[in-house]
Amino acid sequence: MDRVMDNIDKLDLQGHIAELEVKGFTTIKGVLSEAQIEHAKQAIVARVEEKSGNPIDLETGAGYKGWHYVPHLLYDDVVFEDILMEPKPLALLTYLLGESCLLSSVGCHFKSQGGEPLLLHSDNANGIPEPFPSYAQIVNINYALSPYSKEEGALVIVPGSHRYARNPRPEETQLTGAAANPEAVAMDLAPGDCVIWHGNTWHGSFAREIPGIRMNLAVYCCRQYIQTQEQHPGNVPQEILDRHSNDERFQVLLGAKLPYPWNKEGAKGGLLAKSPRGLFD
Repeated sequence: MDRVMDNIDKLDLQGHIAELEVKGFTTIKGVLSEAQIEHAKQAIVARVEEKSGNPIDLETGAGYKGWHYVPHLLYDDVVFEDILMEPKPLALLTYLLGESCLLSSVGCHFKSQGGEPLLLHSDNANGIPEPFPSYAQIVNINYALSPYSKEEGALVIVPGSHRYARNPRPEETQLTGAAANPEAVAMDLAPGDCVIWHGNTWHGSFAREIPGIRMNLAVYCCRQYIQTQEQHPGNVPQEILDRHSNDERFQVLLGAKLPYPWNKEGAKGGLLAKSPRGLFD
């Protein structure tokens, strides 16, 4: 705990800790450089164009309809490795999930004009029983790669909803019309900003109302005992392992020190003894 909090002090993130505790989310402005933003966007567009077979105009949205989640981006380009290890978001992630936390997935919600909003939900919606514990089991870091506003299809959060310890009821999930949840707040962001939230926090996103493409990068992480969305141990390309051979934190995020699953020989040597025992381990 002392090590985690010393890093929070070093990076001057105390105000963000207070927001996480009270609101269930916090925003860090200008985390990514213009070069990182453009590099990430190019890599994501290349993936989408390869899959769709269509060239995409980011200004008009031509060549793409609706929205789609683009998964498993970490191995596509070194820029995603750099973003994963950004010091300030990583420090807040560690405060919420501990030093042993795992990368669950890296993906993009790629969105053009039209389609439906993403209804309010918590990241505990898949398989975690209610009532939720007060501590985070999942954390989402959402980087804006294009401007966020309501008409541009922004992320939406319900402040303080991490305290409800449950998923929203159907009537609490709506974002449009007379039934829209009045507590939902649009995250107005500039490219390079990021929002970090506790896994209990209710969130969703508006449909995009204007031409063009809305892009983000969602870095989704979990405690060591949660099943990750993407399977990294045993699948990480060797060149990435070589690049981070001296970076223990990167290796831990990708599951290099997981004590499970066991093979026929049983427990992996020494790793069970290093399993987390507390909130900050």
